[in-house]
Amino acid sequence: MAPIPTPPAAPQDSPNTYVGLDAPEAERLARERGWSTVRSLPPGAIITMEYREGRLNFEVEDGTVARAWKG
Repeated sequence: MAPIPTPPAAPQDSPNTYVGLDAPEAERLARERGWSTVRSLPPGAIITMEYREGRLNFEVEDGTVARAWKG
């Protein structure tokens, strides 16, 4: 049987540091800091609630990150 893969660890980075940044700049910075997946969402978007290690979510309003969270 194949071993269960170990997901990469999330960067030791606070999501709050991205709030207020321009969305493309925030995404670039997040990838530089080691986030494997960066997801930009409009306010009120319906999303699944599964947690993904290494993923950073942005709620983007008028081109600016209004909220950011892990998973």
